[in-house]
Amino acid sequence: MVYVKWEPFRDLMAMQDRMARLFDETLSRIWKEEVPQRVWSPPVDILEGEGEVVLKVDLPEVNQNDIDIKVEEDTLIIQGERKFIKETSAENVLKIERPYGNFHRTFSIPRMIDREKIRAAYRDGVLRVVLPKKTEVHRKQILVDER
Repeated sequence: MVYVKWEPFRDLMAMQDRMARLFDETLSRIWKEEVPQRVWSPPVDILEGEGEVVLKVDLPEVNQNDIDIKVEEDTLIIQGERKFIKETSAENVLKIERPYGNFHRTFSIPRMIDREKIRAAYRDGVLRVVLPKKTEVHRKQILVDER
């Protein structure tokens, strides 16, 4: 059985992103100027196996050199930039829905993860971050005294 973590604000955040994009498109048409790019969040799949947790981050057309991954205390931070490259003139563009500019995602790292062995690979527009679980679990038996 697969468990999916319920994220109550996911739909709200998606709606907020769509509304912001709608306002940006409307304002740019009215004033005929470029709208400043904002930070966007790439979609992520999180999978758990026996010895590891894997994050798959969709980052199509992002240069590997523009991806930054770091761990700060108990937080994994994935950030970078997808640059907009004008391949055609503005008159030929009918619609642009994919976000460009800086992206940013943060994840809490559970205690069971070995922070020293985290690794990442980028191929075919997907960033794969592997978070290995610690092999040893520190458990301590607590004895109950009779008093």
